[in-house]
Amino acid sequence: MSPPDAFQDARTSLFAPDEAPEVALPSSSGRLPSYIRDHRQRLRDRFLQGGAAAMPDYELLELLLFRSIPRRDVKPLARPLLDHFGDINRVLAAPPARLETVEGIGPATIADLKIVEAVAHRMARARVMQRHVISSWDAVLDYCHTTMSHRETEQFRILYLDIKNTLIADEEQAHGTVDHVPVYPREVAKRALELNASALILVHNHPSGDPSPSQSDIRMTEKIHDACATLGITLHDHLIVGKSTELSFRAEGYL
Repeated sequence: MSPPDAFQDARTSLFAPDEAPEVALPSSSGRLPSYIRDHRQRLRDRFLQGGAAAMPDYELLELLLFRSIPRRDVKPLARPLLDHFGDINRVLAAPPARLETVEGIGPATIADLKIVEAVAHRMARARVMQRHVISSWDAVLDYCHTTMSHRETEQFRILYLDIKNTLIADEEQAHGTVDHVPVYPREVAKRALELNASALILVHNHPSGDPSPSQSDIRMTEKIHDACATLGITLHDHLIVGKSTELSFRAEGYL
């Protein structure tokens, strides 16, 4: 098979609708039964009239699944997804390999879910980039929760600020396991110099959901603080993001 053909097959399998013939709804016309079509239209109308606030998570998830699974009733799939992962945020943040373990979820559905996740991250990021961080603190926290609170492994990010405390860069410095992420203070300070940053905010998540700092978190923060201080770089804060809340090292007296 030539490379273009291989690429076309991969692209088709990724974005073609996910259908399972053995569970597809029978219809002599090839269309969905009227009661399914009416249900879908009612959900769309309710969303357009009342927005997300008018709908529970499983119905929002149904709306997402309509596109990638156009010829099946997706209501029986939306609830198992929520039961399996816990909530809609964890469904969107779930690794593709875990989504594949749910019966009825194929490449097209996974692609659509990950696209929605990426758009949510971009929207949250746009609210904080090139903004004064202190006056946009709530947006910063929202961004951190959107991108990190539902991850299944630890991720360590650094927000780099200029002399006016404007966010000039947001970068992942490292990622690790469910309870550890390796961080190297020298690399943190080196990158700050490369970006001409005047201050930093450290952010990492706890997949357990509990944002309480470990002793290794505290020691690592002290080392980064000392490395930056010798270069005249301020460490404003270290945020640990849990499932529904966050812990600020500055507010808790660790800095």
